[in-house]
Amino acid sequence: MRKSLIALAVMGASTVAFAASNVTLYGVIEEGVVVQKAKHQDTTVSLKSGFDQGSRWGLRGVEELGNGYSVGFVLEEGFDADTGANTASNSAGRVFGRESQLFVQGGFGKLGFGRFGTLASGAGSYQVLTGWALGTGFGLSAWTSFGGSFSRADNAVAYRTPSFGGLTITAMYSNGYTADDAKWSKNNHYYGIGAKYEANAIKSSLIFEAMDNKGTEVAAKTAGSLFNISQWAVVKGYDPANLTDPQKDEYKKWAETSLDDATAAKKRALMINYGLEYNMGAWTPMFAYQWFNQDGGKKTHMFGLSAKVGVAGGDILVGGRYLFGHDEALTGDDKVRAWNLGAAYIYPLSKRTAVKAYAGYADSSKGWKDKEEVAYNGYQLYLGLRHSF
Repeated sequence: MRKSLIALAVMGASTVAFAASNVTLYGVIEEGVVVQKAKHQDTTVSLKSGFDQGSRWGLRGVEELGNGYSVGFVLEEGFDADTGANTASNSAGRVFGRESQLFVQGGFGKLGFGRFGTLASGAGSYQVLTGWALGTGFGLSAWTSFGGSFSRADNAVAYRTPSFGGLTITAMYSNGYTADDAKWSKNNHYYGIGAKYEANAIKSSLIFEAMDNKGTEVAAKTAGSLFNISQWAVVKGYDPANLTDPQKDEYKKWAETSLDDATAAKKRALMINYGLEYNMGAWTPMFAYQWFNQDGGKKTHMFGLSAKVGVAGGDILVGGRYLFGHDEALTGDDKVRAWNLGAAYIYPLSKRTAVKAYAGYADSSKGWKDKEEVAYNGYQLYLGLRHSF
């Protein structure tokens, strides 16, 4: 009820606000049908909001201060078009969950405060990710589907330099990724710095990000604290009195793992993303790489080759990725391998409306071979419509 009243108040005051300053109402509505099947799961057919571009509405405003300086804001809310609720993952329980920032800009660059997407999130005013034609949308082909991502940060400060011959530097810091009301050393901090170059036919970016997760650090309970080697052997079907050395080593590794996979998300995480695009006119080939390292979690390398090709008045987006490394949150074999292929076609019906079609397939092996999630093992088909305003 409270959120509804706030939204009504904002919209009710829009006429006055539009007259008083440069304010823009904007949004995206995307909805379509998804057919998908994950390994060992049933095939499902569902109406899906924001499969590629998340459905959202927002307000942007700028006031000129003179001498090249201005102050502005962005307030952006996500919602599920198929239900009308704000249960979209980035906005659940929030009024402006996609972005909420106040900024000042001028000859020195741009300085913003609030909540916004992190540098490699693919979303928001300060993201600089390049090199992957399918971006962070399109389901299992999203760059973040089985790679690393820090999504959006609360309590954040971001600074972007002016362009120097096509090169800009963006830095971001969050004093508390979800809250900053504790002692500084116990808040969960995000740090990011990214360089983006965009000139002539070349677009490229290099991004380093870190999350210390100090505010969520807990003493992890290991599997070995509940099951000794004899009990474990019985469950595995081994003879407790005649365990081989490989079996003992298997227990030792298993005993040191956390009982809760989520514990891995409470450890320090580091990530590097690099992207390169070269516009050749009719088509744009792209290359992307990610290194992700999390204590007690994933330690992976991911490579992607993709392209954007103009065909019959629309754009074909096609890409393939391969990931390898370790996932220390797993019991048993912590080596992981994963790959996927995806292709999409976007056809504009007008300047603001487009039809989208997509097909993707993912397969994983080693420790992820039986992971029952479509992003790791499964396929997706999508047909939808996007309208922007």
